[in-house]
Amino acid sequence: MFRYLDVLQRSIRLLSRRLNKGQKFSRRSSLFGARIIDGNKFAKDVRQEVKREIQEWIKEGHTVPQLTAVLIGNDPTSSTSIKDKMEAARDVGITSDVIRIPDSTTEMELLDIINSLNETPSVNGILLQHPLPRHVDERVICDTVHPDKDVDGFHMSNIGRLCLDKPNLIPATAYAVWELLHRSGSRMGVDATVTTCHQYTPANNLSEFTKAADILVVAVGSPCLVTADMIKDGAVVIDVGINRIWDSSQKHYKIVGDVDFEDVVKKASFISPVPGGVDPMTVAVLMKNTLQAAQIQVKKHRQDNVQ
Repeated sequence: MFRYLDVLQRSIRLLSRRLNKGQKFSRRSSLFGARIIDGNKFAKDVRQEVKREIQEWIKEGHTVPQLTAVLIGNDPTSSTSIKDKMEAARDVGITSDVIRIPDSTTEMELLDIINSLNETPSVNGILLQHPLPRHVDERVICDTVHPDKDVDGFHMSNIGRLCLDKPNLIPATAYAVWELLHRSGSRMGVDATVTTCHQYTPANNLSEFTKAADILVVAVGSPCLVTADMIKDGAVVIDVGINRIWDSSQKHYKIVGDVDFEDVVKKASFISPVPGGVDPMTVAVLMKNTLQAAQIQVKKHRQDNVQ
């Protein structure tokens, strides 16, 4: 079965090799607590860069990039996420729309929608809002999106090209993690050894790996799993998790990550918050990928015409 976290973990491992050539890893003392990696600020920077690039793209005579999202069902979190992405698209100058379909949509019906978008020249980027319903095969669905329109970077071709050091569209969340590391100054080293822990890593051995990490990227889906005693002093911690939990003291739900922020912030050198860390940067990178998708399609169209 296709697993989103598997794609994320593998992509981060590959990006550590692909995107950090010639860079040195820097780690500051945690004596005065961690430096907060402001995902909102860095995402705003990326969006401004994309906006300028789109303006130049249009000046060159190209059409405005078009992003189409497919939202299945009425999950409130997914609806909010789609709204944020559409607002980001408008902000940078990308036209966008959302195809909303019910939970009862069959796999074949969803495949028909995707194939129609694949064949529509004006659509440059296709975004499938996850999670998808249990009755559809996520791997089949993601691999049906044309790899040149796959702004999430989930198509097996895009993962494979990244493995071969010839990226097409890079998985957005993993790319967002790298952008945060790069822009905050806490950069991965080119010769880093990347260790992946997952559901089969014995729980009593997990800390052995996390304590050895200079950079710890956590994407588990388990609220506040990582605590200060599980990291080394001065580690860089990137929290990808987004969990909705009940706050009994405030009598409402709140969003937390996979890292116990209040505990770990005292020991880490850099840390990304939740929300406001990886999540806004992922949206910004999706806009970046949409522009890149449009550029890839124009380039291939020209090559086809020459041939």
